[in-house]
Amino acid sequence: QVQLVESGGGLVQAGGSLRLSCAGSGRTDRTYGMAWFRQAPGKGRECVARINYSGDGTVYVDSVKGRFTISRDSAKNTLYLQMNSLRPEDTAIYYCNTYPAEARWGPGDQVTVAS
Repeated sequence: QVQLVESGGGLVQAGGSLRLSCAGSGRTDRTYGMAWFRQAPGKGRECVARINYSGDGTVYVDSVKGRFTISRDSAKNTLYLQMNSLRPEDTAIYYCNTYPAEARWGPGDQVTVAS
């Protein structure tokens, strides 16, 4: 089983940037695809970006294309999400997980974008 802990969130003004990190531990020897998910108040959890094991294949939801970049450092068992040009509608709790989501969900990290 993989354990995941997110960090890097916070409060930012619209148009600003944040970089989320996800540290993995446990059974990280397996070849996982990884993803970032988010859940806004009153909404379901959605996958906003995913990356394959080798790091050379990425997919984004339309609402973040051109603004968010997912990357991974497999040697450090760390997943990243660079978020630029943030909008108030990006406000959510952000989670990382394998893709498909098979690990236990971590606590997530709050991202709040003020208008």
